[in-house]
Amino acid sequence: MIGLSIMVFIGMMIVGHASTEQLDLYGYFEPQYTGVWHEENYYQFHTNKLRVDLRSDAIEHTELGANVIHTLYCGKKEWTMLDFLPERITSSIPPEMVSLFQFTYRDSFFLDNAYLRLSFDRFALTVGKQQISLGSGYFANPTDAFNVKTALDPTYEQPGHNAIRMDIMLSHRLQLMALYSPIEMDWRNSGKLVRIKIGLGHFDISFLGNEMPHITTDFQEMRATRERRRLFGADVVGELFGLGVWGEGVYRFPEDDGDEDFYEFILGTDYTFESGLYSMLEYHHNSLGKSDYRQYDLNDWMRFFTGEARTISRDQLYAFAQYPATDLIVVGSSVVVSGSDRSTVIVPTVQYNPFENIDFTLMLNLYLGDEGKVYSSRLGNGGFLRCRMYF
Repeated sequence: MIGLSIMVFIGMMIVGHASTEQLDLYGYFEPQYTGVWHEENYYQFHTNKLRVDLRSDAIEHTELGANVIHTLYCGKKEWTMLDFLPERITSSIPPEMVSLFQFTYRDSFFLDNAYLRLSFDRFALTVGKQQISLGSGYFANPTDAFNVKTALDPTYEQPGHNAIRMDIMLSHRLQLMALYSPIEMDWRNSGKLVRIKIGLGHFDISFLGNEMPHITTDFQEMRATRERRRLFGADVVGELFGLGVWGEGVYRFPEDDGDEDFYEFILGTDYTFESGLYSMLEYHHNSLGKSDYRQYDLNDWMRFFTGEARTISRDQLYAFAQYPATDLIVVGSSVVVSGSDRSTVIVPTVQYNPFENIDFTLMLNLYLGDEGKVYSSRLGNGGFLRCRMYF
């Protein structure tokens, strides 16, 4: 009822505003059916997602944008994360703690983005909850401290983040971005980022430094620790010998003697053949990951599931290929390989666009790893069918 009331209120505001000002209203409706085979059982899960965007640039040099998302869940909504972990780990969890690892999908209605942007010839200021996207990688972005991609569906939309962002065009192909995100109640523990981007020939190169709070959870003791991470990094994207090439990486400089330093980078290349076949390959290294799957513990798995860590294993290899089978159908597949434990997941996809504003996506996931490895078959094989209708 609260969600419906808010939607009605927003609709009344839109109707009233549209009579006097220029307002763009658009969005999409997205139902999705998901099926998972886990051990001897089959589970189904269904979502209905409605996204409504509005945008106005009626005032000169000003853009107002916002969107709300309403999602309804049905089917199997309650999951126990321990069901997907190796038995050698779950056997050590006391029965009274099992409920702490349960997760429930609940219907949600929230304001995803709401921002005001002032734009001039060489300067722009954006204030509010906004999209922040950093880095050149496809499957992962080490330089992006705000978002963590899902390797099986890396292009799916990311949430908005509260920030004050300033973009300055210093000269031709030379840009400066400064960003402040008031995550905490004081300056010291909030997010800060500065990035400078320069174009050189066929390449765009960026250098950045950021300071962000990071939460690390000890799932053995159910205790969270907050720390500040100061990262310095760079990314590059361009063309070399007819191939698209890119790379990005970061290094953490420890503030105290007890802090752990780490580095993370990703390198990639792609090529489109004359037949229309698109191919891509990426290599991802995370020094915080582990090289021996027998060392994976409860914290490694849970931090990966919750997004505190990008990977469990130290080395990952990503491959992607896509081919337009017809004017309306595109087939493709991703392969993600853990270079540390040799486990693999294959993700075939089919995209069908029967009408101008309707897309269908079928995606499967086939885990081929042994128990205890990153892409173990214990994670459950399955897939989803997603329809998205734009308006």
